[in-house]
Amino acid sequence: MQLNCDLGESDSNWRDGPESRVMPYIDLANIACGYHAGDPETLQRTLALARKYNVAVGAHPSYPDRAGFGRRSMELQNDEIIAMLHYQIGALEGMALSQGLPLSHIKPHGALYHDMMTSRRVREAVFEAVASYHRALPLIMQATTRANEHRKEAQSVGINLWFEAFADRRYADDGSLLPRDKSGALLDQKGTVEQTTQLCREGTVTTASGAALTISADTLCLHGDNPDAVNAIAALHALIHNR
Repeated sequence: MQLNCDLGESDSNWRDGPESRVMPYIDLANIACGYHAGDPETLQRTLALARKYNVAVGAHPSYPDRAGFGRRSMELQNDEIIAMLHYQIGALEGMALSQGLPLSHIKPHGALYHDMMTSRRVREAVFEAVASYHRALPLIMQATTRANEHRKEAQSVGINLWFEAFADRRYADDGSLLPRDKSGALLDQKGTVEQTTQLCREGTVTTASGAALTISADTLCLHGDNPDAVNAIAALHALIHNR
């Protein structure tokens, strides 16, 4: 299982982001493309760090919502979703290639990610955008009880899915994540390490109700905007790669 993190979400006037702390310990960097966060200088610095530490880079596109950090759903037509994804992915790929880095994958951000998981129409638009991009790239989605259904949908349009679990978020019994505004939704450093240990050893996480939920994932996400989780990054790396 590979460790991924959402990065490049600060801007050029705020240089104390998590990138330099987490990059030595992750396998995949999902880099903001400017629609919810990030700017050209931040992207360039983040890509340079990825190259230094041999980390694969992926596009982290979102709805055009900088004010809400991409966490607010937007009613967009399918062709609008496809166009905005191609625009963001293409921009990041161009900057990455300029530093000799091929694009590895695509992972939508925030509300777009959530809408992709819950709305068939949005998911179809995201799938079409990935399928019609100029070259094949895997798409990261949350590992849920509907994983087989989602894999079949993706295969029908010729795209490959990587399923992810979350190190620093509390799960509900149905496999969804507790909303960020709910108490206990974000795990502290101790909780993050405990959840990752359980996932690596038993293939399960403990939900908010105390139930054991089985999760089969290709990659584990650590959020770059969760300081407690970022502080646990070295321990998470050791758990995943030395088990």
